[in-house]
Order: sequence, then structure tokens, then C-alpha cells
Amino acid sequence: MPAATDWISLAEAAEILGAANVRFRPSTIGTWARTGKLQSIKLGGRRFVRRGEVRALIAPPRRVRADALQPGLFEDLRD
Repeated sequence: MPAATDWISLAEAAEILGAANVRFRPSTIGTWARTGKLQSIKLGGRRFVRRGEVRALIAPPRRVRADALQPGLFEDLRD
């Protein structure tokens, strides 16, 4: 069973996303929860979502090695 701290409010979810420069209003996150895109529970008229699911929405930065780039791709940017 998930710990109580695994469940966060929609405002907290929006803050987590906002800290990663992914901006969504709590109402948007609530819509995702109501439609089943995010697992949620409703207690006392408030909806809560799983912290891990919200964090999973944030894609880690992708890095590409310079030697993996197509040769000559940025040649016209020199000078």
C-alpha cells in the first residue's frame, strides 16, 4: 500500500511540474485524474494524485554526444 506521502494535492502536482518548467494548472491535472490519465483518490471533496506519476510526466533532459551528430550538420553556423 502506498504511503500517505505518495498522494499529493493537485496544487502540489502543479508545483512539481512548474519547477521543471512544465506549466499546467491544477484544474488541468484534475481533469487528467478524473479521466484516468493519472491515478487519483478523492477525500473530503479534494482530489489527490500519486507523486510518482506526476514525476514520471517530466522527461529527463536528452543529451546527444557530439560524435553521434550527422557530419556537417552545423557547418553553416561557424564564423
